[in-house]
Formats: sequence, C-alpha cells, structure tokens
Amino acid sequence: TKTNPKITEIIGNLKEKSYHEDVKIWKDIAKRLERSTRRYAEVNLSKINRHSSPDETIIVPGKILGSGELDHKVNVVALSFSKKAEEKIDAAGGKCLGISEILDENPKGNKIRIIE
Repeated sequence: TKTNPKITEIIGNLKEKSYHEDVKIWKDIAKRLERSTRRYAEVNLSKINRHSSPDETIIVPGKILGSGELDHKVNVVALSFSKKAEEKIDAAGGKCLGISEILDENPKGNKIRIIE
C-alpha cells in the first residue's frame, strides 16, 4: 500500500477519470504509479528530445531529470521535475505539468505519449 497520500489521490483520480471517460491511458498510468517507488521512471531530457516531436505532450510516470538538451517545444507531464529540467523545458518554450493538471486539461488523453 502507498503511504504517500498525494500519490494515492493521484492514482484514484486517474482510475476514476479512466472509468468515466472510457480512456485506457489513465488506467495504464495509474498501474505504473502503483508500482514500488524504486521502479518509477527517471527520464532525462535527452531521451525526451530523441523520442518526441515539436508541440507534443509527453507523460512520464516518475521524475524528469535535467541531463541533456531539449531543442524543441514539448509539454511534459510528470510526478516531479528536477530544477534543471524545469529550466530547460521552459527555455525551449514547453510547459511542465503535474499529472493532476493534465487530467483537467485533456480528460480524453488525446495525443499523449508515455515515455519511461
């Protein structure tokens, strides 16, 4: 059982949104967040840069790290961001969003790519 109430609330919101909107991506993200925190994704900006196109929305069920460069505008959704990663994403013209924020902005989960 998760001891962090914030994570538990996010998982519950993801499952609820998945059920009400009939969207499988939110249930997938919830399952990934139910894993042990040791198995959460830690993704560097260089990987996001390689596997994304401009103006795309990327979701990472874990943390974004600041290693590497980002040369195009990308909206990145994650549980947490390193300070350097936030600065680089903002400098490239992208946005850093929390998982709860994307549920409100894009409830159907359209045009979102999961990267781990």
